[in-house]
Amino acid sequence: MSEKKSRILVVDDAVDILEVIKMRLELLGYHVDAVSDPLEALEKFEDGERYDLLLTDQKMDGLTGTELMEKCREIDNTLQTIIFTAFGTIEQAVEAVKKGAYSYVSKPIDHNDLSVKIAQAIEKRSLLNRMYHLEKIIGNQFRFVNMIGNSPAMQKVFSKIAQVATTESTIAIYGESGTGKELAARAIHLHSNRADAPFIATNCAAIPETLLEDELFGHIKGSFTGASGAKEGLFRTANRGTLFLDEVGEMSEAMQAKLLRVIETGEIKPIGSDKVIKVDVRLIVATKRNLKELVEKNKFREDLYYRIHVIPVYLPPLRERKEDIIPLFQHFMKKYSGRAGKKIVRVEQAVVERLMNYNWPGNVRELENMVEYLVAMCQDEVITEDLLPETTRDPAAFSQTTLSMPLRPLREVRDEFTKEYLINLFRHTKGNVSQAAQIAGYYRADFYKLFQKYDLDPKTFKIPPGTKKTQKAGQDLEL
Repeated sequence: MSEKKSRILVVDDAVDILEVIKMRLELLGYHVDAVSDPLEALEKFEDGERYDLLLTDQKMDGLTGTELMEKCREIDNTLQTIIFTAFGTIEQAVEAVKKGAYSYVSKPIDHNDLSVKIAQAIEKRSLLNRMYHLEKIIGNQFRFVNMIGNSPAMQKVFSKIAQVATTESTIAIYGESGTGKELAARAIHLHSNRADAPFIATNCAAIPETLLEDELFGHIKGSFTGASGAKEGLFRTANRGTLFLDEVGEMSEAMQAKLLRVIETGEIKPIGSDKVIKVDVRLIVATKRNLKELVEKNKFREDLYYRIHVIPVYLPPLRERKEDIIPLFQHFMKKYSGRAGKKIVRVEQAVVERLMNYNWPGNVRELENMVEYLVAMCQDEVITEDLLPETTRDPAAFSQTTLSMPLRPLREVRDEFTKEYLINLFRHTKGNVSQAAQIAGYYRADFYKLFQKYDLDPKTFKIPPGTKKTQKAGQDLEL
């Protein structure tokens, strides 16, 4: 859904000149929109259209070229502008340059001179965008914002994010609730070529089906009862940037069909409008559900699945990367103790053991909520075991919660148990296949088939050379 060509908007109330310029620029390979009314040009920017360059006549009815430039730059401050000027308005054109225009061209137009200035102006915008992008990365100290993980599983995720971020492909992020799917999407956006443009996120499961179309595509004034004004919708708000659709698996079949059309055409149609609007959006979707299984059950469109499942990214649950629990705990402790103005210097070893032995069904989000709770309840400088909520202090309470869940097919539960057993086995043997097979009572060849069936890689459980242990046994955790 991206525009590869540089986009130019030409504005001149002399229609014959306008058509000649449009034709010449299209022959040079640019995407060109041409309008004779400066107010119509401004409306394009207000409607979410974005251009790399504005070519405008200076003297026009409604708005001068300078006035048009200033209003458009309030919307897009990296927009470059070249002013067309007759002899009598050169002084105004020079003043426009002082106000931010890239350059001006005198009429009659020298098209060779114009083509050179256009290329230079577009290159300047590109450089400005790259500088802005680098500043964002440097500002984040080359880190994945709020994504913490020294485990092999998370290092693999970080590596994949860095690899795919600069592509324009649609990305599907899979993971349980609380694993950080939106954080991963933000990291992809911040490391992409669209980092200077908006990142817009929405949860499809949180919006009623009747309102989701309006939320995504917007509406025009008077399109339905109560539509007292126009709404541009999230696709237009995210134009030239990234749109993140969480829980895309919850979309109705009708909305799936409409999303598929946008992906295929790069066009949307607001509710009540006959006007088709082009959008340039990089799409990232996420779900905690298995979309392939939904396709097989005819609950998700197969053609949409293959459109969004271009680059899959899998986020591991916290129970599969327990070596990240302590770094995450320390990060959240610093965050919430700072907010509360408390100085917490130590965590009892018994608390650490509880944290490490707990299964974290709510993943990182549950850990963060727990830390916020512990900080609020702590009255001195030490986090003690008695502060822990019942879910981690009483294993029976967790077992009770598990047993109260709805009964599921035996095969499904057995597969989950087997995978969990293998994960714990590899974690215990640090990825040693022979040792794990011996403990499990399998021949090595049969054991290979077993862990491959559950898509497990023993290498991800090996401790990298030089890795330091975060916590020594029998010691409190110093903060």
